[in-house]
Amino acid sequence: MSDPATPARRRALGGLRPSGALMGVVPFFAYTAVFLLVPTLVVVIGAFLDPDNRPTLGNITALGQPAFVKALTQSLILSGVTAVVGAVIGAVLAYAVSTGASDGLLKRFVTSLCGVLAQFGGVALAFAFIASFGFGGLLTTWAGAFGLDLGSGIWLYEWDKGLMLVYLYFQIPLMLIVFLPAVEGLRPQWREASETLGGTTWTYWRRVAGPVLWPPFVGATLLLFTNAFSAYATAAALVSQGSPLVPLAIGGTLSSEVILGQENVGKSMALAMVVVVAIVMTIYTRLDKRASVWMQR
Repeated sequence: MSDPATPARRRALGGLRPSGALMGVVPFFAYTAVFLLVPTLVVVIGAFLDPDNRPTLGNITALGQPAFVKALTQSLILSGVTAVVGAVIGAVLAYAVSTGASDGLLKRFVTSLCGVLAQFGGVALAFAFIASFGFGGLLTTWAGAFGLDLGSGIWLYEWDKGLMLVYLYFQIPLMLIVFLPAVEGLRPQWREASETLGGTTWTYWRRVAGPVLWPPFVGATLLLFTNAFSAYATAAALVSQGSPLVPLAIGGTLSSEVILGQENVGKSMALAMVVVVAIVMTIYTRLDKRASVWMQR
């Protein structure tokens, strides 16, 4: 006598079998393994090996040297300042854009432009600023013709002045793109309910919109911090003297022709960056989950 539950059990087991749809994610997993997992393992393992591939803690101890501590401090300051300033300006612009018509030409133009500018960096961005604000640059020359002195352009090649301005060029558009969905998630009914209960505009932003937007705002700021902290090409194109930032210090250990055998020290620096980014992204993930709960209500 056959078991009546057998067909149901077979259907359940059949649902657990790998489907053809899983083949679509194989390229993604392969890409992640080759460009994320393998490099991370190389960095982690290499940070604890000497030039002869013997286990050592000397590379980690080297992170306490004044040069690396200074580079790490300056990287944190640069990333923190550009993240906060970019987040504030980008949030204001995101709110201004959200007030326009959803299918309006201006809104589509601004969001498309920000999508391009957020990805515009590296040598091309550095050259654009040098051609504009550098010695003999276009804007520098025009300003001089009208009696305005923008300086010789030396400030553009300093990490605490020029790089901050250049980084804001892609930090602000990125903030607008990331934060705009959260602003558009504010429901008109919430403002109407606040006004019905006698609340003012300040009351609405302080008790309703502010608490809802705060988690995604902080999360987006952390994302901007990570974006600036890991940037390399733009800084390398502008700052050629010394290694004032951690990415440049890592590049120096890999390409230096003066001090050889420092590759694993560079990997220990990269490991320190991975730890910082992991901490920041963990906080970001938790804030993003909290924000998504609010937006689904």
